[in-house]
Amino acid sequence: MNADDIAGFFARRQDLDPESYIELDFAFECAGDPREAAAHLCSEQSTAQWRRVGVDEDFRPRFAARVLEIDAAPRKEFSIPVDGAAAGTVHAVRVTLAHPHGNFGPRLPNLLSAVCGEGVFFVPGIPLIRLLDIRFPASFLAAFQGPRFGIAGLRERLNAFGRPIFFGVIKPNIGLPPEPFAEIGYQAMAGGLDIAKDDEMLADAPWCPLAARAALLGAAARRAAEETGEPKIYLANITDEVDRLIPLHDLAVANGAGALLVNAMPVGLSAVRMLRGHATVPLIAHFPFVASFARLPWYGVHSRVLTRLQRLAGFDAVIMPGFGPRMMTPEAEVLDCIRACLEPMGSILPSLPVPGGSDSAATLERVYGKVGGVDFGFVPGRGVFGHPGGPAAGAKSLRQAWDAIAAGVPVARRAAAHPELAAALAAFGGRG
Repeated sequence: MNADDIAGFFARRQDLDPESYIELDFAFECAGDPREAAAHLCSEQSTAQWRRVGVDEDFRPRFAARVLEIDAAPRKEFSIPVDGAAAGTVHAVRVTLAHPHGNFGPRLPNLLSAVCGEGVFFVPGIPLIRLLDIRFPASFLAAFQGPRFGIAGLRERLNAFGRPIFFGVIKPNIGLPPEPFAEIGYQAMAGGLDIAKDDEMLADAPWCPLAARAALLGAAARRAAEETGEPKIYLANITDEVDRLIPLHDLAVANGAGALLVNAMPVGLSAVRMLRGHATVPLIAHFPFVASFARLPWYGVHSRVLTRLQRLAGFDAVIMPGFGPRMMTPEAEVLDCIRACLEPMGSILPSLPVPGGSDSAATLERVYGKVGGVDFGFVPGRGVFGHPGGPAAGAKSLRQAWDAIAAGVPVARRAAAHPELAAALAAFGGRG
């Protein structure tokens, strides 16, 4: 590109109609001129060739993505060796782009094709690039329904206010037939879980069919609710082929499931948006496949972007990699994802953030402190179902830990009078 061509992909924010553009934050490493690389990034994801040969025209003013902000610093070499990378001085660059959303409309597959597609990851001179964040104007958000229930709706269904919502992943997660699976789910709900959930890998399996499992767990939730005086929910995993999502929704809900789990990225965000239009119960996202986009700090898509998109597609809660070494996610990134669930997003309701990974009563206080409030879900697996006293004791230990936190009493001190909590601290205190 010559200097005039490059300048055509730059703009001042005040010169653009903010309702016509989404904003994208990228970090990339390039060889050569960082301004030219940023211009190529804009071109490749929008207009590419902006005029016909021999015709005096320029489609950039209406259709081009434009650089609003750029910051570049030279570095000795790329963060990782890249085969075939262009020669030249290497720069680490941060840019904010304005991309006209009229190019793709309020369609998630087309949005992703533009901002995460060939035009981004095959830009000349940019072998390493990561989409860090995405922001939408009200005009774009108006076309989306977002969560049907959101945090407030979940709390109302569970009559759970002023505290975290306690999930539990029924373990063993694979192999149990419906009857023992339902029994340990019942025990945990009777002990204090709000939601007993299928593991993300347990689908409509021949040894544990969804119809039978939902019927038994639905009955278990009703029984536990009658005994405790608290509403309970069985969260059924309906992850499957797209054409089975609505039939499995209908089957699971009719048989007793009070919410549905969907692995968002394997199924696809557009499929989730379709399901949201049909669903009568809360939809809960799980994070398989997210790490393959998000794990490397210099390449791919920041998990905050995928969290925002899951909320936009209609999930009422988003289970995400949580704190501690088990999930190999930087604490700052976990907090970014939590904020992406909670912060204002036009008319789109907040989604409940559920950071998870090797949690138990021993980690509840730490997670609460990092989140900085009660609007989160807490989702142990072994911390409840691997408790030495069994699932009921594991669930009780969570409630006992929360009672201590809410009262401002050290959890370890409260454990002296509560054997379930003491056993959890002894069994799980060294994890996370």
